[in-house]
Amino acid sequence: MCAAVEGNQPEYSHGLRPPAIVTPAWRECSLTRIAELESLLQWLRQRDPAQLDHPLATAAESHLRAAWLAAGGRHRWRARITGSVTESVRSNIDAAEATLLRMAPTDYLVGQLPSLLNGVRRHLPPTDPRRLQFESLARRLGGRLEGQPADNPSELSEEERGTIISAVRASTSEALREQRRVRSFRNVLAVTAVAMTLIAIGIALLGFFSPRTIPMCFQPEIDGKTVVVCPTDQRVVPKSEQEAGAANVNDVVEKTAGRQDLFVIEVIGLAAAAVAAATALRNIRGSSEPYGLPVVLALLKLPLGAMTAFLGLLLMRGQFVPGLSNLDTSAQILAWALVFGYGQELFTWMVDRQAHTVLNAVGRENQEEPPVAPVADAAAGPGRRKRESAADGRVPTAAPSSRRSAPQ
Repeated sequence: MCAAVEGNQPEYSHGLRPPAIVTPAWRECSLTRIAELESLLQWLRQRDPAQLDHPLATAAESHLRAAWLAAGGRHRWRARITGSVTESVRSNIDAAEATLLRMAPTDYLVGQLPSLLNGVRRHLPPTDPRRLQFESLARRLGGRLEGQPADNPSELSEEERGTIISAVRASTSEALREQRRVRSFRNVLAVTAVAMTLIAIGIALLGFFSPRTIPMCFQPEIDGKTVVVCPTDQRVVPKSEQEAGAANVNDVVEKTAGRQDLFVIEVIGLAAAAVAAATALRNIRGSSEPYGLPVVLALLKLPLGAMTAFLGLLLMRGQFVPGLSNLDTSAQILAWALVFGYGQELFTWMVDRQAHTVLNAVGRENQEEPPVAPVADAAAGPGRRKRESAADGRVPTAAPSSRRSAPQ
């Protein structure tokens, strides 16, 4: 779990320091990953001084610097909405990881195969040729083909190294596309929620400044008397005005309608939608994606509940529903507003299903084949002793892996 930190941070080799205070969790995770990769780059340079000015080392350092600048800088709100900041950070981190895999010694690369294979399986379909080649190579290095002993890691060719890196880059690119789909769907829901909210506010303001424009009142007959029933008031129509005709009855309706009628109806519908949204939380799993899709989905239900309450009662007042054209009391009007507000679930259940589909497609598990045995054992014997005696005798923990430093 990444949390905001405060205090002095060590300088990186590129001369930059992370900001003293970083609040977003995804930035903390990204900066931590950048520091890990920076330590790995320093270890590789210390192990082989010839790589100090190697083009790959320079490229990796450039990617890490670009990721640091994107993660630690201040950005406009538009960049946060479009996701350009997170994509810049993640794509540069992915590129730096791939570059370091090209530089890493063979025994070290073989030791990272289980983690890399896990990422490839999470993001590439079982029929992808890059995944198939990677799994075949991992099985060979794991010694699982017909019980044969594992191959010597030192025999890993540049072509096989390219196969590994190609599959890893494909999986990280697919991971970015998965998050791009989540962000796009989130943005559509957010824009729809904002539009519905503005429309609901506009209707409430219309009712406040011009209550006679859309009077949400009914005219039932109770004990032979015509009664004008509105959400917040009701009035008996005098017999003289009943005999005068419908025009006079409409005058009574306009006098009975209150400024707060439409506002009250929308508040009741919104409250019902809030209950529906809270109930729907039981079907929403937690997500580590940075875009808060379940939250936006729940917020969409609120203005939609206010709108369905208003539109439902408007249809009833227009006698669209036979037998329910005349409500007897204000309480009945509010009760129906509650029902219609909760009834927005009839419209949002399809959106809920699509949201679940989008979230379930992120980091899916596609392990149709049996798991590959840990290939770290392939580095046993001379390879392992070689690692233990290399450089300063220690292997840093900042290994390139398929685990994403995804924003939380």
